[in-house]
Amino acid sequence: MAIDTRDKLIDYCKRRLGDPVIEINVDEDQVEDRIDEALQLYREYHSDGSYRSYLKHVITQDDLDNGYITVSNSVLSVNRMFPVESSSVGRGMFSVKYQMHLNDLYYLNTFMGELAYYEQMMQYLSMLDLKLNGHPQIDFSRVQSRIYIHGDLEDGTLEVGDYILVEAIVAITPAQATKIYDDRWIKEYATALIKLQWGQNLIKFDGVQLPGGVTINARQIYEDAQADIERLREELRLEHEMPVDFFVG
Repeated sequence: MAIDTRDKLIDYCKRRLGDPVIEINVDEDQVEDRIDEALQLYREYHSDGSYRSYLKHVITQDDLDNGYITVSNSVLSVNRMFPVESSSVGRGMFSVKYQMHLNDLYYLNTFMGELAYYEQMMQYLSMLDLKLNGHPQIDFSRVQSRIYIHGDLEDGTLEVGDYILVEAIVAITPAQATKIYDDRWIKEYATALIKLQWGQNLIKFDGVQLPGGVTINARQIYEDAQADIERLREELRLEHEMPVDFFVG
């Protein structure tokens, strides 16, 4: 049976722990919290929990006044921002770069031009752009969900109505992909977290003998859950986590 909702995932985890044959002594709010923890860890570290995206934004007066740009809470990191040009400098067919490329393409179609020359010219323009303009320097605050663009917002390079484009890593929400609930690692990790909560709830009754001679062994439940959690975290780190980037904007 495919698990495509949060409620189905909760029912699955409880069945793995013995419900309804065994009473799972965990409050519903505690179960919801453990599911949230499992999903949060999955979205932040699992390679299938996030995706690379290119986000565009139109500069407003509020952005200029604040000195930063606000992004969605689902943005985990911002790798870079692509170079921008102010509308006051000239864009489209009126920019210098456009005119140089237009001339290069014209000569490329005649006996006066060749592909090697065009490639050299492109590299030359790229080097000039890097030396004279460089790449925008940015800082991303994940807690604040803000992108700070150093220089461009303060010196007037960016104006109201300008577009910027950033490369970001965005977390997948269950609403976007319900298959996240059916992921094998999610199911096992969520079950282990609920099991840990179950053992923690009963640990104060550890060793208490029930009618019929049954003794509660809550510590064993707690320790087994801890072992499962450590194993699954190690699996996440070794098999599913993306390599750490050396350079992050």
